Amino acid sequence: MVTVARRVAYGEGRDLLISTTVDVVAERGLRGLTFRAIADRAGVNNSLIAHHFGTREALLAAALEWAVEQSIESSGLLDLASEQVFADTLLDAVSRRPQLQAFQYEMILEARRNELFRAPVAKLYTRYHEVVIESLRHYGVDGDVDALARSTFAALDGLVLQYMAGVDPEELRAALVQVWTSLRPVLGTSAA
Repeated sequence: MVTVARRVAYGEGRDLLISTTVDVVAERGLRGLTFRAIADRAGVNNSLIAHHFGTREALLAAALEWAVEQSIESSGLLDLASEQVFADTLLDAVSRRPQLQAFQYEMILEARRNELFRAPVAKLYTRYHEVVIESLRHYGVDGDVDALARSTFAALDGLVLQYMAGVDPEELRAALVQVWTSLRPVLGTSAA
């Protein structure tokens, strides 16, 4: 059977390849990632991948940046509205698009084995750290919030990983509410 590559509108090919890469890695792991697997899933010719990215490493680095931004946008990290809203928004975002988290965790593990991915993974954590700092500043937290932001994100990261592993969502919701609640004294009355 011959598969005919679909035509992709100008300017949409790169994003299609990135989102497809995230899906393939989330489903098959990095060992299952080939240009052919991406092309087949996206319905395009695999030369489009080489055209846009050149190498597998460049494709994965671009996909990692994209996945981080998609996660931030959908997670509620920028809006600590209330304990319950924050917990619900975060868990809902992960349940709707678990492939974003699965892909990021795959890349984090790969960075331990392959130093080519250490810088992109460090960039991932830097970006999340910046977003948590921005959120804390939004609620009026002054001074050095570096350690607070890092520890807050570490708690959230761990809870999301547990969710991905199948821990009871209600237990995790309660833990997420507790993370938010523990921030309340620092955030002041604007977070109540």
